[in-house]
Amino acid sequence: MKTLIEMMAKSLVDKPDDVKVSEVEGERTTVYELRVSQGDIGKVIGKEGKTARAMRTILGAAGTKLGKRCMLEILE
Repeated sequence: MKTLIEMMAKSLVDKPDDVKVSEVEGERTTVYELRVSQGDIGKVIGKEGKTARAMRTILGAAGTKLGKRCMLEILE
C-alpha cells in the first residue's frame, strides 16, 4: 500500500525525491501520511480536492480487498 501511494504521488509532483510516506498502524485502521514539497502540495490535492479524493478512493478499495481500513492524510 505504501508503494502504491508513493507511485501515485511521484507521478503527480515536480520533485519526486521529496515524496515521503509513513505508516501508522492501529488496531483496525492504517493511516498513511503523505508528505511532499511545499510547491507540490497543490498538485497532490488537485482542484477542489479531486485528486486527493481519487487517491483516497483507490486506497480504500485496495484496503477493502486486503480486509483493512486505510486512510490517507496529506501533510504539509
